[in-house]
Amino acid sequence: HIDVSMARNTHATFVWISFKTLVFFCVFLICGGSGQIQHFRLAPKDIKVHEGGEVILQCEVNNRGGSVQWTKDGFALGFSSVIPGFPRYSVIGDSNFGVFNLRIVNATLEDDAEFQCQVGPSNNHRAIRADARLSVISPPSSIEMVNHTSNSKIEIKENEELQLECVVKNSKPAAKIVWLRGNVELKLDKRKDQVTEVTIPRQKAKRYTVSSKITLQPTAEDDYVEYKCEARHEALPEDMPLRATAQLSVLYPPCAPYIEGYTEGETIRRGQTVELICRSRGGNPPAQLIWYKNGEQIRMAYRTAGRLSENIYTFTADTSDNNAKYRCEASNIMSPEPLKVEVNLSVFFAPEYVSISGPTEAKVGDIVPLTCATASSNPPAQIKWVIADRTVRNATQKTVVAPEGGWITTSNTTAVVGPDKSLVVLCHGLNTQLTENIVGTHTITVLYPPGQPIISGYTPGFNIAAGNVQRIACISSGGHPPATLTWYKNDKRIPSVTKPSDRSVSSEITIYTNMSDNGAIYKCEAYNAAMQIPFFETVTLSVYFPPDHVRIKIEPEEIRAGTTATLTCDASSSNPPAQLSWWREGIPVNEGITNSSKPGLHSGTYSSIQLKLNITPDIDGIVYTCQAANLALQRNVHDAITMHVLYKPTFNELVETQFSGVEGESIIVAPQATGRPQTISYTWTKDNSPLAASANLHIEGPLLNFTKLNRSDAGTYTCEAVNSEGSSTITISISVQYPATIVAVSENVTVGEKEEAKLWCQVDGNPLSAEHITWKRQNYDLKSRAEISYKNSTSYLTIHSPSKEDIGAFLCVVNNSLHNQTTRQIYLIVKHKPEMDLSPHLAKAASNSGDTGKLYCKGSGSPSLNFTWTRGGKTLPVENSPKYKVKNIQLDAVNYQSELRIQNVEVSDYGRYECIARNELGFATSTIALSVTSAPETPYDIKVLNVTHDSLTLGWSPGFDGGLPASYRLRFRPALQPGANYRYEDTGNLTRYTVHHLQLNTQYVFSIMAINRLGNSGFLPDSLKAATSDIPLMATD
Repeated sequence: HIDVSMARNTHATFVWISFKTLVFFCVFLICGGSGQIQHFRLAPKDIKVHEGGEVILQCEVNNRGGSVQWTKDGFALGFSSVIPGFPRYSVIGDSNFGVFNLRIVNATLEDDAEFQCQVGPSNNHRAIRADARLSVISPPSSIEMVNHTSNSKIEIKENEELQLECVVKNSKPAAKIVWLRGNVELKLDKRKDQVTEVTIPRQKAKRYTVSSKITLQPTAEDDYVEYKCEARHEALPEDMPLRATAQLSVLYPPCAPYIEGYTEGETIRRGQTVELICRSRGGNPPAQLIWYKNGEQIRMAYRTAGRLSENIYTFTADTSDNNAKYRCEASNIMSPEPLKVEVNLSVFFAPEYVSISGPTEAKVGDIVPLTCATASSNPPAQIKWVIADRTVRNATQKTVVAPEGGWITTSNTTAVVGPDKSLVVLCHGLNTQLTENIVGTHTITVLYPPGQPIISGYTPGFNIAAGNVQRIACISSGGHPPATLTWYKNDKRIPSVTKPSDRSVSSEITIYTNMSDNGAIYKCEAYNAAMQIPFFETVTLSVYFPPDHVRIKIEPEEIRAGTTATLTCDASSSNPPAQLSWWREGIPVNEGITNSSKPGLHSGTYSSIQLKLNITPDIDGIVYTCQAANLALQRNVHDAITMHVLYKPTFNELVETQFSGVEGESIIVAPQATGRPQTISYTWTKDNSPLAASANLHIEGPLLNFTKLNRSDAGTYTCEAVNSEGSSTITISISVQYPATIVAVSENVTVGEKEEAKLWCQVDGNPLSAEHITWKRQNYDLKSRAEISYKNSTSYLTIHSPSKEDIGAFLCVVNNSLHNQTTRQIYLIVKHKPEMDLSPHLAKAASNSGDTGKLYCKGSGSPSLNFTWTRGGKTLPVENSPKYKVKNIQLDAVNYQSELRIQNVEVSDYGRYECIARNELGFATSTIALSVTSAPETPYDIKVLNVTHDSLTLGWSPGFDGGLPASYRLRFRPALQPGANYRYEDTGNLTRYTVHHLQLNTQYVFSIMAINRLGNSGFLPDSLKAATSDIPLMATD
């Protein structure tokens, strides 16, 4: 029987399920359902859930007969849908349809377990079980770069090693760490990763902390680059990984500076505003840029933008800037020396004036001399004369250097005085580069008769280019009536245009020149009624036409060093003949040249020029240019050829061959060779042995790159360059500088008085000289007492006739400025007889009855001292005696101490004891009195050791301590303040003590006493007076 009403009241999905169930039961009844056994329709499956999330473990049973329950790691959760003790667990579904899903909310790591859906047996149904693993995953709680906060900046020098460590904490399962440079994942071989289990108290679940270390050696390309570590975990969204970031700030030198605003060879005008811009890219910190003019600093102000530095110097050009050298230097804290770039300015300026000198009056027909001079100009000015409105073309000019810079041009000419009232002379000073024309005027007053007709506009012998328009004028001045002017070409009248004026008449013809005008005679006749025969003037034209082209050929076609070759240049027909010349890289060639010519077309001339060359390697790559010049037409025709010379490799003579570097630093040697063919192979040897690359030496062709110099790298290197034409070699010498160290010293030196004492100190280093080794000893006059010499890397200190005052430690100090200085101590011992220390605190000893008494005596001498203890003139039996024990020790090279111990002191042991010190030179004694313990004796010899504005440092000598440990107490007060109270400070067992918090410029009185457990010595009288200073000490870096 099936409850249909229940199906109606359920969700549509369950209606569908009910229908399937109905079908199932129908089939079951038809087929004989009594044979069906319970089985899982939907068995639980392994599943993952985020910590804090919700999960459903599915379990559906067909033909259920038995009861259903869930277990967790074998622990039964019961048959109820509400599970006791597990408030977050519940069984959901519909038992009528065999649905028993386990729902877990707010999942924790405690839920990470093996779950089992169990169906119990019933009648003919056997028990069935299905397992599923629930894995609770938890994202990492944090990510950090050890010792670096996120988004922090790390400053490091270029090529220094940097280690970054990333830690990702508390994830399950372990997170994966990915390193990125910018946004690109880093694939590093030397990466150290470690996974650590983190046990949670009172829980079986575990989390994992992952760390990863990488080692970098940043370069300039890493400046501003962000290095990131990402935690990737299945519990994190793919687009939102945990990330820690650090940005590198790599310190490195700047790039070479460059100059904008002016190009070498460019010219500027006087008065022009010039802006020179010096820029340097790269460098951290950005480069400091400084401008210099002719070696003198002119501007330090600069600005930076990112890694670009810029220094702009703006000025108005004047004559002092012509040929001035402007230099820009760039440097930062990483620069071993400033990087430099410079330009030489070229300033153009016109003359400020021109001056004309000559007569101011002349007669008709007189020839007068005239001189014109310009002021200073750059480039030199050209002088042009205009006399009576006619340009003078045969005037002489010369140029001299002006003292203030630039050039002065002078010109001389003569003028024939004509029949005008006055003759006006103009001198033009023209700076052709600036198109500035400075004009000077000079007037000559004239007395004249009427003159001949004058042709202007064409100068006889002047060559006109074919196709040009030529205008020629004829003028007749004076006379009455005015003259009639008529033009003829080869005696044939031609039309003209006549223009009268106040005192003259002019006539002009226009000629469209062609080849027929070459040699044609043009005549101008001046005629009036008073004349029987007209005056006339003629001019013969010359028409020029240029060559069309030039061609170069070379013999032989393949040229080799050590042979000769001929370059031939042929120019096409021209009139006048073309002037041929050879140029090498823009410089005229005047030797080895042969010119020839022959008649050409149109009454012109064919021209040819040959150049014979001795072929040498330096001609390779040189461009030879043939120029055909028609000066009259100001037209040039060119052809050029580039020389390809076969020659064996050669090294530039200017290549540096002496190199010096510091051990541990880098150095690059690159003696480049040139040759043709340009395929050149290089071989290196060192001290005549083949040179191989190593970890610190990279060899690439002619380049040796020592990345980390070692002193063993010093030596002579030979580079051989080879091509098909032959080979050549160059020898390079490398010197490696390394810090000076002390190799060996003379150990303690013992000499007798008046014997010579020689101390030595052997040193290794480069550079190394006597100046790098010094001898020191405090409070000792080395100059007067000792003589210092140096030989074979060893410094000698010689003391003539030493005495015991010379005993002590001498310090050998070595420093060649490549590292911290190195020192070694050498002790000088001068033999002398024993001397005892008779200090008051050694003259007494104290011990109570039954205790062990300790008596000390100290002495100095050389050779070593032997001690003997006596009492009452008898030597004490210290060998194998239960009563007396003696312990002798050497305090230093010449000072010794002997300790006498008296066991179980009795009354009879009190009294005086003698200590005798002996060596081969004599003996000395001291007496020590043993008594019972008592209060200490007063210290003595209190004195001031140091003074500041608010402190005083005092020292004193201890008295006898009474046989017990003693301490000291200072007493002091202002000396000039009546009624001032004493201040007390305990110093412990110190005999040197600094009193602080004193008043500025104030005098104090001090006293001291000793204290032990039996009493005190009482204070010394207030005899020591000392004052603080009146100037506070300034803090120093």
